[in-house]
Amino acid sequence: MQKFASNTKIYTGRGSLSVLKTLVKGKLLVVTDPYFMKNGTAQRIAGLSGAAQVQYFDQVQPDPEVTLAAKGASAVQAFGPDTVLALGGGSAMDCAKAMTYFSGSAATLIAVPTTSGSGSEVTDFSILTHDGIKHPLVDEKLVPQAAILDGELLDSLPGSLIADTGFDALSHALEACAATGASAITDSLAQGAFCTVMDCLEASFRGDKAVRQSIHEASCMAGMAFSQAGLGLCHALAHSLGGLYHLPHGRLNAILLPAVVDFNASAAGYKYAHIARLAGIGGASDTMAVRSLKAALVRLRRLLALPGSLQEAGVEPARLVGDMELICKAALEDGCIVTNPVPVTKQDICHILHRVKSRG
Repeated sequence: MQKFASNTKIYTGRGSLSVLKTLVKGKLLVVTDPYFMKNGTAQRIAGLSGAAQVQYFDQVQPDPEVTLAAKGASAVQAFGPDTVLALGGGSAMDCAKAMTYFSGSAATLIAVPTTSGSGSEVTDFSILTHDGIKHPLVDEKLVPQAAILDGELLDSLPGSLIADTGFDALSHALEACAATGASAITDSLAQGAFCTVMDCLEASFRGDKAVRQSIHEASCMAGMAFSQAGLGLCHALAHSLGGLYHLPHGRLNAILLPAVVDFNASAAGYKYAHIARLAGIGGASDTMAVRSLKAALVRLRRLLALPGSLQEAGVEPARLVGDMELICKAALEDGCIVTNPVPVTKQDICHILHRVKSRG
């Protein structure tokens, strides 16, 4: 038996933030980062809600620490909001979800993503960092009650952020498709998301704002898929490397994904081949289609000016070798590795790390 549940009401389209007027009642707590406070976006969006009272928790940083979530949980308990609104990328949404969860609050949680990658607005995941290791917290109580996908928030995104987050969405879709928890429903979402992002991401990176709403929705679809199907080795490794080296999560996925596809092809090759053909990448045989898929990922990575190796991303090979034991331990203990289509050993992880250490 398989189960699929989507408990988030999704409002999408340019100008969809106007729905806040009907969603927010009573006291509102906005969880965001200093950037959106300084440029007035947080205040403008709070103003759309018509909330009776508003407070801001604007201390979110990339890769939020467990201690920050605990501090935020205390803020939730002290203020007693009726609604918590998460404004920002994956870090802001993950932090807001953890704050609400740990506080025991019954507040309605609304997610307003400002990047297109994490899918956190519809998932039961919250990624928190502790002692240099990223830990996925997974619980159905973390799922937001509403998500607002307003493309107007994407107009000023820099190309580097579009590239990083876009590859995160791609990796979500591809890993969900190959994951052991995949179903016909999650496959449909993952395949649609992958095809859209592959088709539109370079144009968005080059400045085409017209495609960004589509990528925003595709990222959400990928989030729905992996929240149900699971992820795999790419994310387990990206979490362990990201916690240690503080590199953008999507950038790490871009470096790792082709090598992970190669590793998983023995068990998931037919699924990779199918999604490649749907995306117009093709190949006469499944083996050729998987090869074309890996080549397409590498080509897109290059077009988006993303690094092809950990060394190009700033990780010295000697340091990586010295940290290998810690990285392997964290990856093998990461919850995402449980649904990888191929059982993973420490030796497998070392082999992949050596592959991506200093060449693309």
